[in-house]
Amino acid sequence: MSPDLIDLFYLLAAILFIIGLKGLTKPRTAVKGNLLGSLAMLIAVVATMLHQDVLSVGGLLIAMAVGSVVGVVLALKIEMTAMPQLVALFNGLGGGASVLVAGAYLAGKEFSGKVASGNSFADVLTATAASGLIGAITLSGSLVAFGKLQELKFIKDISFPGQKLLNLVLALASIGFGYLVATQPQHAELWFWLMTITSTALGILLVISIGGADMPVVIALLNSYSGLAASATGFVLNNNLLIIAGSLVGASGLILTRIMCDAMNRSLWAVLFGTMQGGGKALSADEVYTNVKSTSADEVAMMLEVAQTVLIVPGYGMAVAQAQHAVRDLTNQLLGKDINVLFGIHPVAGRMPGHMNVLLAEADIDYDRLKEMDEVNSMMDQIDVAIILGANDVVNPLARTDPDSPIAGMPIIDADKARTVIVIKRSLSPGFAGIANPLFSADNALMLFADGKQAIVDINKALQEG
Repeated sequence: MSPDLIDLFYLLAAILFIIGLKGLTKPRTAVKGNLLGSLAMLIAVVATMLHQDVLSVGGLLIAMAVGSVVGVVLALKIEMTAMPQLVALFNGLGGGASVLVAGAYLAGKEFSGKVASGNSFADVLTATAASGLIGAITLSGSLVAFGKLQELKFIKDISFPGQKLLNLVLALASIGFGYLVATQPQHAELWFWLMTITSTALGILLVISIGGADMPVVIALLNSYSGLAASATGFVLNNNLLIIAGSLVGASGLILTRIMCDAMNRSLWAVLFGTMQGGGKALSADEVYTNVKSTSADEVAMMLEVAQTVLIVPGYGMAVAQAQHAVRDLTNQLLGKDINVLFGIHPVAGRMPGHMNVLLAEADIDYDRLKEMDEVNSMMDQIDVAIILGANDVVNPLARTDPDSPIAGMPIIDADKARTVIVIKRSLSPGFAGIANPLFSADNALMLFADGKQAIVDINKALQEG
């Protein structure tokens, strides 16, 4: 395949990447955007394999078939509750691939020839060092994030005296080894792997101390890292498409990280170094839950019958209960009774950015009913019944009222301002932030203690029988 034709295919893939990324910004166009991005990657992989004579056409078809089977199995078998873990794993694999490609370049004949000729190529070596450094941090950090999201017992929030100092030492050592990679090509391979070791340790220590509440931010940031590592690898390989695709991922990941930080009223520095805001003494659950009132599915159904506008605020509990399809059935039933149903989506609800949007889209809920936090809050005085389904910290009024709370200043959905609040949870257990929620004992709140899916099914049944 001629170089000009390869460049044409790369240009087509780059355009599709950009259009696909644009489509991912809105729920209605997200599926199309995802398909365009997948098509772009297919074009890029096929063109690269044929251009570099890595595989024959037959071998390429076999590899594509195997990859397609693996992808289909993952798509069908991985539950939506495990999607954040899968994203973290993908980020890690991307970082690991960048490390291996950079390492392979240093071990290759082309690099040895350049060293022997005495030519200066510090720019390529700098890109190689960046690829290895960022890629190693992404790999180890993503694996730790995977373990936290999977709730593996041996992966806990670990912090110890001097940890930040150790992180600084590892960061300086990684940068120092990277400098040696770029300036001492004769020993670049040795310095590269030493840099990889220190960067891997740094990635572990950076993420191991970060709490579960910050995981959406961490996933977005690691996604950005994987893109930056890929872009640096593009400079190593002199591959324009890899540079473009990596830059798109890196830039969009950084923007998303900033959005996530704003949604939590947290600085990126606080997330990276595991420091929570506020330092006062938190109220105990016994002090907060002095006036909790429970309800039943039948009682909730009666309240919904006379409501005009119902707001559903989903959280990770909805994902765990796999209640999205039952929620769709409830929505359709209420709409059939001329009751308006809206969904309040908090940016960090769930364990990855857009988690709730994906779940509701899977259940074919109308995109127009999904409202962002600011829009929902502006109409909260018109909400007759707000149903909190498995959410906790994103509706905790302590964010507004207690300056010493760990979530102080975090923008929340002001569900407590609705006329009636129904909280569906298995228990009064806290959310990721580990603090009690006074909404659960508010005068206008009722608790429906049950599995999220079963509770919605029971409410549906009560509505039908009523």
